[in-house]
Amino acid sequence: MVSSKVPAADHTLRILSFLSTQRGPVAAATIAAALDIPRSSIYHLLAVLTQHGFVLHLPEAKRYGLGPAAFELSGGFSRQEPLTRIGQPLLAGLVDRVGESGHLVVLHGRDVLYIAEERAPRRPRLVTDVGIRLPAHLTASGRAMLATLPPAQLRALYPDAAAFVDRNGQPPHSYGELKQLLHAVRERGYAIEDSAVTQDFASIAVAVRDHVGWPAAGIALTFPEDAVAPGRWPKLAAQIGEVAEELARRIRGSAR
Repeated sequence: MVSSKVPAADHTLRILSFLSTQRGPVAAATIAAALDIPRSSIYHLLAVLTQHGFVLHLPEAKRYGLGPAAFELSGGFSRQEPLTRIGQPLLAGLVDRVGESGHLVVLHGRDVLYIAEERAPRRPRLVTDVGIRLPAHLTASGRAMLATLPPAQLRALYPDAAAFVDRNGQPPHSYGELKQLLHAVRERGYAIEDSAVTQDFASIAVAVRDHVGWPAAGIALTFPEDAVAPGRWPKLAAQIGEVAEELARRIRGSAR
């Protein structure tokens, strides 16, 4: 890691980044040990962050978690739509190269939200306009992102059979079927769906991971199933993967 010339700022940002990856509030000693920062510095920085609302102190539990000001930062991120602005040109380039329609989506609970779309020339209109939500377990992009989640979070999203919306009779219809499907996604390295969203249309997708490995977005190509032979799908997936890696680099601020 590059040494910072402003250690207090570096420590502050590392504390916020660490708290954002935790399942819940943690003790100051845990933060100090994980980040290799002296406890005295940790307490001073946490006090300032608490004062400004970026951290909440739970005195009874002697733990610290992210505060409302940190949530406001995420809201600002959404309002400014940087992911769309960064991803749209990359998506357009992908669609130009492969000649199939493409989408950029984010995960919202059990749904995916379409935030960018590029339609290829002479390809049919799709149901996946910007702003549309679809069940994540039915879409290729949703499956790609769900496959990156830890089992506990996945189970929390899909606690029972009622969580599985059915459009065209395609699986998964249960948590067991979903686990098998996502295992195949991880083994393959990309997600697919065929007629699960729209009859006779297929999609291929790859997840875009953020700096801690969480799914920041999903990139998918969608096409009439008779237009692209299954033997070509791995090559398309590799091209999507290259774009996903580049978008991940740009999200992390490390674009080439």
